[in-house]
Order: sequence, then structure tokens, then C-alpha cells
Amino acid sequence: MSTSQTKLLSELVEIVVKEGASDLHLSEGRLPTIRVSGFLIPLAKTSVLTRDDMEGLLSLLLSPSGRKEFEDNKETNFAYSDPILRRFRCNAFFSLRKIGIAMRLVPSEIKSFEDLNLPSILRNFVSSQQGFFLVVGPVGVGKSTTLATMVETINLERLEHIVTIEDPVEYIFEPKKAIINQREVKFDTPDFHTALQGVFRQDADIVMIGEMRDPETMSTAVTAAETGHLVLSTLHTNTAGQTVDRIIDSFPAAQQTQIRIQLAGSLLGIFSQRLIPRISGGLIPAFELLMNNNATANLIREKRTHEISSVIETSSEEGMIDLNRSLAELVRKGEVTVENAVRFSTSPKTLERMI
Repeated sequence: MSTSQTKLLSELVEIVVKEGASDLHLSEGRLPTIRVSGFLIPLAKTSVLTRDDMEGLLSLLLSPSGRKEFEDNKETNFAYSDPILRRFRCNAFFSLRKIGIAMRLVPSEIKSFEDLNLPSILRNFVSSQQGFFLVVGPVGVGKSTTLATMVETINLERLEHIVTIEDPVEYIFEPKKAIINQREVKFDTPDFHTALQGVFRQDADIVMIGEMRDPETMSTAVTAAETGHLVLSTLHTNTAGQTVDRIIDSFPAAQQTQIRIQLAGSLLGIFSQRLIPRISGGLIPAFELLMNNNATANLIREKRTHEISSVIETSSEEGMIDLNRSLAELVRKGEVTVENAVRFSTSPKTLERMI
């Protein structure tokens, strides 16, 4: 590998850290590009990346087994830590037969709910002994960060055995009160489903699943939540109602009634979040929170998930949070513009009436 590519990678990592960027994009035939406060910024003072550059960067970033997986599957997920332990979650891929690499910086510090501007009611779910809690939203809205804060809160407060299953491992937890075992798919376990089955023999109290990707993982996760485990996970869905539908619809029709019953009984809540550009700079979260009360459980069992948003809107006294109310509050506080609030709303016309 070339010392010039080692130097290039080091310089790019420094730029990411210095500029407060969340992501670094490396693509053959393009300038390196960073994402700052949601916006992509090409690094004009650098050079366009060549095929040799990308091959050299892959040699620095990937292990031999990772390189083989990349060649075999045309893409691979992995984590990278530089010599001073700044950590990135990465994906290497091909696009029109050219190499691309997306790298997301994983903050070294796990922040508190307050630091992240997240609602304090999330602490209620952290203190639960069992059940199923999901953090959902589009790519890049901080789902993994929110989960890490929930896990670290348990780590600081409870004598519990926590098992995380991730692809790749993102935040590195230092055990405090808790015992924490972090299992990385491909290196510590062949897949999410196998690792999740192992949890039943590992005397685990809390399970954090980086992402639920298939029905087998979803089914085992729901069963784990039913049998005395607190299960935390993420899905790429936009709303609480859509999340319930996504889980149920991923199963064959013959199994859907059973999953509805299990989910209605084991679900604790669904937290959906967005990151909105802040007037003062940076990003601030807006969110929706569904809590599984009797009304919610009945809607899930009775195939009336389209009514979930109405339950959220009318249950603020119980602690539920409506996304439009969250956005309207940010506008009232002068944190975000009306235009951005409307842009991120799932029901813009309703929001416009509220503002």
C-alpha cells in the first residue's frame, strides 16, 4: 500500500473531525465529499480520486477477509478506527463498476438524553425489565446514537447483562455497572438471527439489535421480549404506524395474526426521529413517540394500524409525542424555520394549521 494513500486517509479524517462532519464520501472519479449539518460539501482543495487511490484506500480500510467479501458480494459493511481511535461505520460498494466508500463518524463520547435534546420520557423505557422498544426513522437521523444513549444509561445505572448484535459494531461501550458483550456480524457470529438465538443461552437481560433485517430476526426479537428480555432495535421506517405494518407485512399471511398478538403484548413503544437544520447552525431532533397502552394494543390486534397516529395525537397527557407538535414547538422556540418544519412533517397541512 502507498504511503500517499495513508497520508490521504489521515488528512481526510482530520478534515471530518475539524469541520464537524457526520460523513465522508469517497468515490472514484470525484472529489472527496463531507456532510456537515445535513449538507454535502465537496473538498475543493483535494484531488479527484483515481482507481489507484480507491484500491489503496480499500487496502488500508479492509482486512483480507473483508476485501474478499467485497470482491465476492460487490459491497461490504465494516468499521474502521484510525491510529488515535476515531471510529467510522463504513460501507464499500461498486457503482457503474467504480469503487465507492461511505464512512460515518461514530462519536467517541456517548451523550446523555439531555445533550442530544431527546425527551426525558425515554428514561422510562430504559428502566423497563422486559419488552420491545424500537427507534425508527430514515437513514442518518441518529437512530444508532439514540440506542447507544439508552444502552449507556442502563450501563451506568443497572447491574445487568447487555448483549449487542451489530453489523458493524459502532459505539464501543466500557462496562460500568453492567456486563456488556458486543457481537459483530461476520466476526463474532454469522448473522443477526444466529446471535439472537444465542442470547437465550447467555443469561442476557438486555439485547440491542443494530438493525432488524429479516422476518427470522424480527420473530426471535419479539419472542425474546415476551420471555423476560428488554429488546432495543431500529428499523428504517418513517412513522410508528408504518413500523408496525412493516414488521407484520414481512411475515407470510398465515403467520401475521400470531405476530400481531405477540407484538401487541410485547411492544413498549416506538420512537421516530428526524434531524432538522437549526437556525443557529447544526441539527436538532424532532420526534414522534408511540406508547403501547390498551388502545394501541387493540389497534395492532384488530388490524387498525392506520388509526395509530390518532392515538398519538390524543394521548399527550400519557407522554406520547406527535411529530407535528414536536415540529411546531421547535418553530415556536425559534429553533427551526417554518419551511424546514413543513418539509420534515409527514402531514404538512396539519402542521401549517398548528403553527
